[in-house]
Parts: sequence; structure tokens; C-alpha cells
Amino acid sequence: MRRRRVLLAGLALAGLLGLAALSEPDLRERGAPLLAALNGLVTPFLPAAPAAGAPELKATARVAVEDGRTIVRLTPEERARVGLETAILPARAHRQELTAYGSVLDLARVTELTNAYAGAVAGLQTARARAEVSTSAARRARSLGTATMAAAQIETAEGTALTDQAAVTAAESQLRTLAATAQQEWGPVLGRGIVERAPLVTRLIERADFLMQVTLPPGESLNPPPEAAFAEVPPQSDRVPLRLVSPATRTDPRIQGQSFFYLVSGAGGLLPGMSTMAFLPAARSATGVLVPEDAVVHGEGGTWVYRGMQGGYIRHPVRADAPLSADSFVVEDLPDGTEIVLKGGQALLSEEMKGQIRVSGDDDD
Repeated sequence: MRRRRVLLAGLALAGLLGLAALSEPDLRERGAPLLAALNGLVTPFLPAAPAAGAPELKATARVAVEDGRTIVRLTPEERARVGLETAILPARAHRQELTAYGSVLDLARVTELTNAYAGAVAGLQTARARAEVSTSAARRARSLGTATMAAAQIETAEGTALTDQAAVTAAESQLRTLAATAQQEWGPVLGRGIVERAPLVTRLIERADFLMQVTLPPGESLNPPPEAAFAEVPPQSDRVPLRLVSPATRTDPRIQGQSFFYLVSGAGGLLPGMSTMAFLPAARSATGVLVPEDAVVHGEGGTWVYRGMQGGYIRHPVRADAPLSADSFVVEDLPDGTEIVLKGGQALLSEEMKGQIRVSGDDDD
């Protein structure tokens, strides 16, 4: 920019010297083409005049560096145009959320165990009915004795009764084995639901609900587990509620943390096989300003929120490990009553970046 101004000044000086060299009679006639040529050289470098009726705004005035902070200032019209919304938020204690890892489970095994148990119940009922008939027949044969029936017939009847009673014992053992297997694989709540074919299991089989295994990061624990939690549905990261079933009978081998079984609605957008983030309320709390996730912007390798200061807005860092509460970040180093930009932060970041580019360009010229 400074080189451009020097060039224009040199052109103007050359023109003036040329005019001074002309004699008085020739001044108009011979000076006119020189002035026209000078005007043609200078005009392309001059800024365009603002359109009639358009508001005159200096772009560089939006961004300023004061006391080492970069401040973005917008007029009320500009704030309305970018949809800027702010709120004064208090700093107080917020119950933290733990970030966990959720996986929607395939329930083919639950269906298989439920059907197997139902078949075993039917088999036991059939075995008991046969045993009852054969036992009655053996009892009648013994009461009649060898005077009426041959000894071989009595022995056959007694043998059939014993065989049928053994079948009952085997059917009862199979039923107990299936019930134990269900509890070992799915825990007491789901295991009992499989045995009783409870509404909980019926909804899972009918895909009205899905079962999610939620695993905490290593080193974290919750005792007892919270009754309610949330999971994110990709790709929009909408939150859906989770309902506790029981502690899980196994952990996720990829994470090796404490695990729980939760129910999620089948209409929530999650499907078996999906992995997602889950959020569980913890007993501990964090004190700070609660900043919604939508207010956070990302740029220059960091995470930021804009706060009001000196009639404008400055960036404030949000730690990558900032505590979470109610789907928001708890920013612990913001004072009580801070004005936070809830919407329009990305427009402020863009304006700040443009201001830095303009300043850098001016310094290079």
C-alpha cells in the first residue's frame, strides 16, 4: 500500500513539473493531453466511490487489537444480519455428565434363548403328561396283579412309567440350564424376562426397543448406575433418552470399562450394530458458566466461545476436557454474569479472520 501511494505521488509530481515547463500560451493546449494521461494512470488505483444511499462502513473498523485482545465490533444492523444472539449467563454448580461409549446390540441371541425356553417348557409339559399316564397305568397293573395280567405286561407298564419320569427329569434340567444361561449372558433382569417372556423382552424381540451396552472409560465408575442417560444419534448428534435395565454381564473388550445395559426407543434413529456416544449423569459437579454446544466454534486448532467485552466480542478458549452438563460445556474460568454469544459465533470468527488477513496484507505492502 505504501509503495502504491509513493507511485501515485511520483506520477502527480511528474505531471506538475511537465506543466510548469510549458509556457503560458501553450498551457491549455499542450497540458490537456498530459493531464488526461495522468488521470488515466491514477484513476484505476483510487477506491471506488460508495453507491448513492449505501451506508459507508470501514471494514477494518470491525476488528481491533486492544490490550492484546482481538475485539470484533459489529453495528446493530450487522448483528441482526448474521443472526447474532447473546445471553448473560451465571456461573454456578452444574451436575457433570460422564462421556461413555454405546453400542446397540444384536438381539438374535435373546430371541433364540426365548424361543428355546418356550420350547423347553412345552417339552416339560408333554413329558409330565406322558409320565402321569404311564404312572397311572403301572399303578393299575400292580393293583390287578398277576391273577389278571401277565407279569410281563406289569413290568412293561412299570418300565414305561420309569422312562417317562426320566424324561420329565431331563426336561426340567434343560429348563433350568436355559434359565441359568439366560441370566449368565444377560443378567438377572433380562434373564428373568426371557424366562417369563416379560413385556421388556417382547418389546426387544418386536424391535419396539433396542438394547444398548454403555461402557464407561477406564478409571470411571458409577455405583449405582443412573436410571436415565442419553445417547447421540449420528450424524446430527441429536440426543435420545436411555432407560436403565441392569449392569452388564460383560464389558466392551475395546474399552475395558464398567458397562451397563440400557433401553433405547426403536424409533430414535439407532440400529443394531451402531456405535455412538452416551452421556451419564455423575454424582460430582463443576462450577462455571454453562455454554451450549451450538455456541462453540472451532478454528486455529482450538475450541472457542465468544464473550462480550468493551462493546464488542472476544474469543475465549474452551478446554478440550471441559466438564459436560446437560449437553453443554461448563467453562470454569468465566466470571459470573458473562455475556455469551449463543448464535452467530461462526460469523464473528470469520470476521476476525478476515480482519487479521487485512492487517497482514497492509503490513506487507
